[in-house]
Amino acid sequence: MEKSFIEIAGRKIGPDHPPFVIADIGINHEGDMAKAKQMIVDAHRVGAECIKFQCHVVEDEMVPVAKNIIPGHAKESIWDIMEKCSFSEEQDRELKDYVESFGMIYLNTPFSRAAADRLERIGVVAYKIGSGECNNYPLIKHIVSFHKPIILSTGMNDIPSIKKSVEIIRSAQAPYALMHCVSMYPTPYNKVRLGALSDLHKNFPDAVIGISDHSVGNYTCFAAVALGASLVEKHFVSDKNWPGPDVPVSIDPAEFKQLITGTEAIYQASGGSKEILAEEQPIIDFAYACVVTIKDVKSGEEFTRENIWVKRPGTGEIKAVEYENILGRCATQDIPKDIQLKNQHLCD
Repeated sequence: MEKSFIEIAGRKIGPDHPPFVIADIGINHEGDMAKAKQMIVDAHRVGAECIKFQCHVVEDEMVPVAKNIIPGHAKESIWDIMEKCSFSEEQDRELKDYVESFGMIYLNTPFSRAAADRLERIGVVAYKIGSGECNNYPLIKHIVSFHKPIILSTGMNDIPSIKKSVEIIRSAQAPYALMHCVSMYPTPYNKVRLGALSDLHKNFPDAVIGISDHSVGNYTCFAAVALGASLVEKHFVSDKNWPGPDVPVSIDPAEFKQLITGTEAIYQASGGSKEILAEEQPIIDFAYACVVTIKDVKSGEEFTRENIWVKRPGTGEIKAVEYENILGRCATQDIPKDIQLKNQHLCD
């Protein structure tokens, strides 16, 4: 029986499927359509299957006091950042069409009710909910009313607050994924806490589990996949010299290609059990040792440590593991030196 999964635009995402890697362009375009489209092209070029943006309708998202709030990883107020980085509905639709023209999946994170309504109008196939909205229960209730798959980031939230969000999602019978996330930009490695993946799986066994990572590089994403993450999200930028608050925690096309290749390799290498594979037989044939004579042995002579030992190849009848059992038995015939022993050489 297949484990929990969600399906987005025909792509199944879950433990029995390759990792779903999201290129999070977010607001790295800073309101520039040309830059946004360049990142789409560059992500597609290195194998991305999903592109994500952010949808900001500033007046519905914030009140003017936000003009005085400057995020720790930025130099401008959150209001000014989002105002500069917001697109119109027509531009969002244009970008969605552009992403899908390459055969990729378009996702977008709404930060307000108006943004969610906009994304529903342009026909998104699923909703990514950011960490800041994880305990925004009114907004989550509004989003799940669309009956689309939900990917929920959980930074800045603990299990009790996540449970309330999950109850809302479950009440709408929406398939969902939970993304472990730490809202620090960048996240120091000793604050990533990959053990949270296990906590999420234990508390929400019907959820698909992933990671939305803000640490530098791909290391923690690789580890997360080894620990069972089915989704991986990283900020993406075409050029790390571009300005923008999220650029320092973004990966470029070369790194994103490595992320795709690495997570797929780790997924394929995961699972299984410790047993001998049939495909190992050619190596067994030369790598194993067998019991052999190291001196000429006369018929009736006892096998001792002085006349038999273990040597390669492993093609003989009696393997090295049987060596101790052969000692003390007698030869049924004369056996020259450097001969692999056979059962017929052993007296009863």
